[in-house]
Formats: sequence, structure tokens, C-alpha cells
Amino acid sequence: MYISEQLLDPDERRLRLSTQLGVEAVVIDNRGTDLVSVAGGVASWDAAKLRDYRRWVEGFGLRLDVFALDVGSILLDSLVDLDGARRQRAVLADNIRKAADAGIDCLKYNVQMVGITRTALKPGRGGARNSSFVHAEYRPEDDQKHSYWGVGYPSHQEEGGGASAALCGQKMAREVPAVTPQAGWNAIEFLVEGLVPAAEAAGVRLACHPHDPAYPMGGLNGIEHVVGSVDGLRRFLALSPSPSHGLNFCQGTVAEMFQEPARHMVPVIEEFAATGRIFMVHFRNIRGGYLDFQEVFPDEGDVDMFAALQAYQRGGYAGPLCPDHVPVSELDPGRERFMAFALGYTRGLLQAAGVRSAPLAPRAVG
Repeated sequence: MYISEQLLDPDERRLRLSTQLGVEAVVIDNRGTDLVSVAGGVASWDAAKLRDYRRWVEGFGLRLDVFALDVGSILLDSLVDLDGARRQRAVLADNIRKAADAGIDCLKYNVQMVGITRTALKPGRGGARNSSFVHAEYRPEDDQKHSYWGVGYPSHQEEGGGASAALCGQKMAREVPAVTPQAGWNAIEFLVEGLVPAAEAAGVRLACHPHDPAYPMGGLNGIEHVVGSVDGLRRFLALSPSPSHGLNFCQGTVAEMFQEPARHMVPVIEEFAATGRIFMVHFRNIRGGYLDFQEVFPDEGDVDMFAALQAYQRGGYAGPLCPDHVPVSELDPGRERFMAFALGYTRGLLQAAGVRSAPLAPRAVG
């Protein structure tokens, strides 16, 4: 295992900072940029541009471990316009092949049909503010204010809707028709059946982020989060035996599935790590649990992060640990210092567990 950092369309300064923090591998999300965007529909990638971009990142001494695959609105579209969704799926399969041609062998994607649902910010330590989801306080009319859409972590809580939502193909709850459990699984199976064979043929791993957050029984606004439970994660992995079919295991999101995460997370981590199909980890912590939680700094949540790291070890996981969803503060508007704290904390846990940093081998591609 090793520390990694997920970055949103980083510039030269940001990549230099990552290397100075001891990061050697990065997860890049460039959705909505000139690198991958086209007007309308699913973006069709350019393998040459991707290869040049990967080389540019590597020029800072970093390895591009994972790149974001934006599936847009294909899940919802598959329920109402199957022919259109098939055309989108063909473009996504072609993008997977282009990623392989560019020397990128792992892609992350998200099966959210609506934004990452949150309620009001809560007071955190020292005046920081924590993103939260308290079901009892949820109001659909407040989604645009509190929820966010499709990025690695929100740059500010008010970015919901607007350009970010449009670029990622996700909707506010009020804009989406009812999605039953069966419809949710039908949509996900449609996507997996179309993308996993292409990924396996290309030698690319697909890392799926589970539904965030777990929704109450019966769903929220008529929408079910079928990959919002541990049983849902098991069923998702069972959709294909392919070694290309796996998880972006978001530790915070999985913790949100339990009333008492501290009791459950260690065995769950070990179980999924042992499958060999965790391709990257969002190494983050929460306070609280199912339907009532806050996203906090990694050292102050309910889950024992050292015990969690040891569970990954026992399960045989050897990939990236990415800090994620740190609190917000006007003292650190870009959250670079908060992410640096989380990276250093994670590096310290790795060293305490006897995992020593070793230079990562570059990709054996041109």
C-alpha cells in the first residue's frame, strides 16, 4: 500500500506540491476539461492526447495510477432510451480501449444517478465545517445548496448543480423519476455487461465507487441506492467474475452503511480486500453512521484507521490509499493543507504498520 492523491484537473503548481508531500502516484479527474470533453453526449477520448497528458504528469516524477471515466447519465438513460444508452456505452467501451493505448490501466467511475446527497454543514474542530447527511434534516429543495456532483471531493459546498452537474451527467433529486431496486440493478447490469468485456480485453481495471450515501429503506425521493449496502457491494462484484471488474472502495461511504461503523468496518474491509478486487481506496473517516453522519478529519472519526489499515494488509490489498472529503474552512480554501494533513496521517499509519515507502515502478509503456 502507498499514499496517493486524487486531483481535479491539476496544474503544474499542484503536481509539484504533491511530489513535495511525498506522493508518487495520483488519481486524476479531468471530467469537463478540454482533455476529454466534447459538446453533448458522452465525451469521446483522444488516445494521443491522453498519452501526452500521462507523460506530462510523469514528468513531475508521479505515476498516473487511475483516471476518471465519466459515464454521464447513461444509467438513467438506459431506463428511458435504451438505444441512446447503447450508443453511449459503445463510446465508453472505445474510451476504455483508448485509455489502454495511452498507457492508463485503471479507470474509476461512479454509479450515482443523482448527486452525492448531503444536508447542512456542521461545526467541526477549530471552526472548520463538516459535510453531513442527516436524513431527518433532508429537504429535496435544498439539494443544490448542500449536495454535490461527481467530483473527487467538493471544492465548496455550494457547487451543486450548475456546470459541474451538467458535465457529470447527474441530476438533482427533483429532476429524476422514480428508480426502483430492480430498475437500479437493471441499469448497473447494463453498464457492467457493456464495459467489463472491453476492459478485460484491453487489460484495464474498472474501479466502481459505491452509492454515497446509503439511502433509507424504500429510497429517497423514490430513488433507491442499490449499491448502498454491503450486500449491494457483494451483489455488484458478483455481476462479473472478470479481474477487470472491481471497486473504488470508499471507506467513508461503506462506513455510512452501518449504524455503528466502528463495530463493522474492520471485518468488512478484510472481506473485500481478500477478493483482490479493490483497485483503489478512499481512505477517509466519518463520525456517526447510517442516515446521520459527518465527514471529518481521519484522526477524529469513529473508525479506528490504524485497525482499518491493518485489515487491508491482512486481506492482501497493496494499492493506493487516497485521502478524501476533508472538512472545509475559509482558512484553507483550496483544502491543500487539510489534504496534506490527511496524507501525512496516512503515511504515518503505513509506517506504524511496517509498510515502508519504496519507489513505484513506472508504467512499462511509451
